[in-house]
Amino acid sequence: MKAMKQSTLAVLINAALFSAVGLSANAIAAEQADENKAKNSQLEVIQITARKRVENAQEVPVSVSALQGDNLDAYSSAGMDIRFMNAKIPSLTVESSFGRTFPRFYVRGLGNTDFDLNASQPVSLVVDDVVQENPILKGFPVFDIERIEVLRGPQGTLFGRNTPAGLVKFDSVKPSQDFDGYGAVSYGSRGAVDFEGAVGGGLSDNVSARFSALVQNKGDFIDNRAPGFEEKDVLGGYTEKAARLQFLYKKDDLSALLNYHVRDLDGKPIVFNANLMDKGTNNIRKDFKNDVVFHDAAKDATQQVESQGVSLKVEYDFDTHTLTSISAWDSVEIFSRGDVDGGFGAPWAPAMGPGVIGFAAESADAIPDHDQITQELRLSSNFNGDFNYQVGAFYFDEDLTIESFSYDTLAGGVQNGYAKQNQQTTAWAVFGSADFTVSDELKITAGLRYSDDDKDFVAERFSNPTPWNGSPDYLMRTANPSDSHVSWDLSAAYKYSRDVNFFARIANGFRAPSIQGRILFGDEVTIAKSETINSIEAGVKSDVLDGRGRVNATVFYYQMDDQQLTAVGGDANFNRLINADKTNGYGFELDTEWVLTDELLATFNLSYNHTELDSSDLVIAVCGQCTVTSPTFEIDGPNGPEKRAIIDGNSLPHAPEWIANFTLRYTKELENGEFFAYTDWSYRSEIDFFLYRAKEFTGEALFEGGVRAGYAWTQDDNEYEVSAFVRNLTDEQVIIGGVDFNNNTGMVNEERFIGAEFKIKFF
Repeated sequence: MKAMKQSTLAVLINAALFSAVGLSANAIAAEQADENKAKNSQLEVIQITARKRVENAQEVPVSVSALQGDNLDAYSSAGMDIRFMNAKIPSLTVESSFGRTFPRFYVRGLGNTDFDLNASQPVSLVVDDVVQENPILKGFPVFDIERIEVLRGPQGTLFGRNTPAGLVKFDSVKPSQDFDGYGAVSYGSRGAVDFEGAVGGGLSDNVSARFSALVQNKGDFIDNRAPGFEEKDVLGGYTEKAARLQFLYKKDDLSALLNYHVRDLDGKPIVFNANLMDKGTNNIRKDFKNDVVFHDAAKDATQQVESQGVSLKVEYDFDTHTLTSISAWDSVEIFSRGDVDGGFGAPWAPAMGPGVIGFAAESADAIPDHDQITQELRLSSNFNGDFNYQVGAFYFDEDLTIESFSYDTLAGGVQNGYAKQNQQTTAWAVFGSADFTVSDELKITAGLRYSDDDKDFVAERFSNPTPWNGSPDYLMRTANPSDSHVSWDLSAAYKYSRDVNFFARIANGFRAPSIQGRILFGDEVTIAKSETINSIEAGVKSDVLDGRGRVNATVFYYQMDDQQLTAVGGDANFNRLINADKTNGYGFELDTEWVLTDELLATFNLSYNHTELDSSDLVIAVCGQCTVTSPTFEIDGPNGPEKRAIIDGNSLPHAPEWIANFTLRYTKELENGEFFAYTDWSYRSEIDFFLYRAKEFTGEALFEGGVRAGYAWTQDDNEYEVSAFVRNLTDEQVIIGGVDFNNNTGMVNEERFIGAEFKIKFF
């Protein structure tokens, strides 16, 4: 009996223990589930390489924004070129008078409206660690991109090559040992078809590869209705092809990444519309249709771009140091021909229009030869202590040939003018940057860079399309400016708490001298001396609401000395470079992200930029047919009185005061997959197209939105997605640029685009 009682007691004790263990396991599982849910509801940590090493964006003492994931996918849909970034990031705008090529970037109001093919810009573009100097190289299509970073303010210490305003940095998806890839195809308005895809994986234990490709096609859809030149579907189309092939070798402490990329564009230039604005206003004329033009040179319009490049990045880890070498070669060719006046006829021709066309203007520009070679060598410390540094050297060599052509449209399009330019640029720099950990809360970074830049320029005109100006057919001009400069920066990051970081930064930047010699339409070669900038900014980067919110804010002030400006057009189809004594700017930027619910994610961004020219004696030529609102006076010219505008106190061209952007993403688990809906809206305030102010050449505020919705599911270890999308949902069209030397010519933004996409990701 006693034994039976003991046995029964043991059973009861064991049952109680098992029950307790079960309850404990359930409690642990429930707690783990809650933790996972909370973690999934938090914002992801954004890793960036703004200082040439991988860091948490919240801890970097630089005003930087990153574009990746769903936002990047939505913005770049509809076959958009790189201009999709316009007003999608605080203090950043992008525009072009060439169309899908030659993007012009503006950061905090600083940019360059120059349309010549050797134009330099104060905002640098770096793709896969290689600077893209020529403006045509900057238009390479965006596909298979891991992340886009925009660094605001001078970036002269580590990046150096013409970065006084800031830097736009693209990083493509790199090869890995894991097999993966994707393919996406979409169809949309005007019969546009777009495909992009990539595949990659390990080829051996030490070698992996990745191949990415893009194909975009849109047929011509714009009709020409100029009398005597009627033709359907003559403008608006393009065929864009690009590819990237990468090989990555990794063994022990050595890695080597080989990148080859190529582009082929066969399309039409952006469409110019003559007298697009009603006289005395910036309103689009009532009879305007975005699929109709009145050109006398539409049939010959073309834009062809071919580019290729190769880079090799080698890194070796010496335990305490890492040695990095980046060698690259890039080359581009372009031929672009278009009807610049945007209309037909002339006062002495039997008919003309729309409106008064001062004279027929049909021209072309080409780069038949171009080579860019860059080399960077960098040594970085890998210390575990309170001090780390980077030192390095950079070399840049570019050989560029430009050809300019003019045609007598009224005589059947025969060539009547030809000029050629050659520009050789050699630059080198040495740089260093050091990080000091003063305490657990405070870190200091200091950087220094010495840059040297030399240019040799020769321009020759062989035939003059405007012989009535008294200039000879043959003309030669030369220039060889050079300069050197020491750039620097000093920043501090203070960790106030685990989730709040304050930072401050003061920096100096530099842009080397520029040359313009478009002597096909003039006799002078102009040189802009170096511009320099001193900038100060301070801000806070914070994660709030237990990681469900992120608020980053920056205030800044800068003063630029001898800013390089482009006096575009006025009375002739060429650019004159000038320097402003001083340019002042100030403002703020706000970046926020919010997890509103487990299914709802939002972002809101805002920036304010005030720019002002401070140069009391700076005057420029103006248009002859628009309503100039800047103060003007007249001078005696060779053909009579000429009007000049005083631009002191004006804001910079293409520099909106306000930029705002809002996105909202909703997801809901449904059946065996997920339904998603995404919308984004961007706003940029009013802008001036030129240095002087005119009613017709003031761009209205632009407010654009998009929607993307679809269903994603997993099957057989692959991820599938179908979606429909709309860009420029409200179909708002405003004038976004102008040409002022002939008539009130203008360009408009892209019309509404509706499409559908199918995408597969495989692993």
